[in-house]
Amino acid sequence: MSEFEYSKWDGSQEFLPQSADKLFDQLSEYILQYGDDVLRNLEDVDDDDLPEVIELIQKDGLIERDDEGKWRVTPKGIRRIQDKSLSELFQTFNRDGIGRHETQQKGEGTVSLEDTRPYVYGDSLANIDMHETLKNAYIRQGGGVPIRLSHEDYVVHETEYQTRCATVVLIDMSGSMGRYGKYYTTKKVAIALQAMVRAQYPQDSIQMIGFYTFASPMTERQLLNSAPKPVSMYDSRVHLRFDLDKPQGRVPQHFTNIQAGLRLARSHLLRQSAANKQIIVITDGEPTAHLEGREVVLIYPPAEKTAAHTLNEVRRCAGAGIRVSSYALIEDYFYIGLVNFVQEMARVSNGVAAYCSVDDLGKFVFESFIGGRHTRRYTQ
Repeated sequence: MSEFEYSKWDGSQEFLPQSADKLFDQLSEYILQYGDDVLRNLEDVDDDDLPEVIELIQKDGLIERDDEGKWRVTPKGIRRIQDKSLSELFQTFNRDGIGRHETQQKGEGTVSLEDTRPYVYGDSLANIDMHETLKNAYIRQGGGVPIRLSHEDYVVHETEYQTRCATVVLIDMSGSMGRYGKYYTTKKVAIALQAMVRAQYPQDSIQMIGFYTFASPMTERQLLNSAPKPVSMYDSRVHLRFDLDKPQGRVPQHFTNIQAGLRLARSHLLRQSAANKQIIVITDGEPTAHLEGREVVLIYPPAEKTAAHTLNEVRRCAGAGIRVSSYALIEDYFYIGLVNFVQEMARVSNGVAAYCSVDDLGKFVFESFIGGRHTRRYTQ
C-alpha cells in the first residue's frame, strides 16, 4: 500500500515554499553522498534557465560561482553543513559525554571556576569577578559612594587549563569505502569534528588527510567535495610498482596506502607547536599499497610486506610522541584480517584500536578525540 495520496491542486490548498536553508540542506546531503559531481551537474544549466531553487540558494549566499565560473559552496554554506552535521551527530549519542579537553591544572583558559584569587599583572580582564572586586573596595574604604577601586581590590576567577592539541584525521578514500554508506558517514563525522573544534577548541588545530594509492591533505571545501576513488581494475591478484617521479602509464588510485597517510600526518604534526598531537585513522581495509623510496607498490590481496612498511611508520609516529587511534569499519566476517591489523597498529604504538559499524563511528571518533589525549589506552 502506498504511504502517500495525491490529488490535483485546485488553488485552495495552502502552498508553503521551502526556505533557501532547507533547499540547501537537501542539496548538501547529495554533495555529502556523491561529492562535487553534484555541483558539476549544475554547470550544464545555462544561467537563463537556472532553476528558481538554485537562484534562491545563491541569493542567500550558500553557493556561488568561482573565478572559472564553476559552482562551489561558500564559506557560509560550509559552516552550515558542519554545524548541521554536528547537531545530527549529537542526537545519536549522549551529548553529556562531549566536553572540553580539561585537566586538573589551573591556569589561563576559557572555563571559569567558582574559585577566585587576587588579580596578578597579566591576568585577563575578562576573568575579573566584579562583584567581589566592588565588595573589596567598599569594605576597604569603609562604605559610602562613590566606590573607588584600588589595585588590591581586584579579584579574578580561576580558570581551568585547557591543553592545545593538534589532530590529523586520516580518511580512507579507497574504492571499497563507497559501499554501505561508509564514506558518507566518515565524511559527515569528520565535518562535524571540524565544527566542534571551531566552536569549542579554537586553540586546537585539525587537518584532514585522505589516503588512497597516495595521500593528500584536504581543505574544508575539498573534504566536502570528496568521494572515494573509483575502482579502475578488477584483477584478483595485483603486484605493480610505479616510479613516483616518472610513472609509466596511469596509476590506479583506489588502493589503500595507510603508510603514506601516516607519513604525511607525521610530517604535518612535527611542524605544530601544540603539546599534544594525535592521529585518528578511519579505514575499512588492510593496506594494499606502500612506499619504497621514490616508488609506490600496489599489492592485492594484502601482503605482509605492505603491513610491515605500514607498521614501521606507526612506530615512527609513536616515537615522535604522536598518539595513534585506529578505527576499522567492519561489515561482515570478511574483515577479520583488518581487525587483526588495527590491533597490531595499537600494539606497536601503545595506542587505541577499535572496530565498529558505520552507525557507531561517530561515537568512537569523538570519544577518542576528547577523552584520550592524556592517557594512552588499548581497547578491542
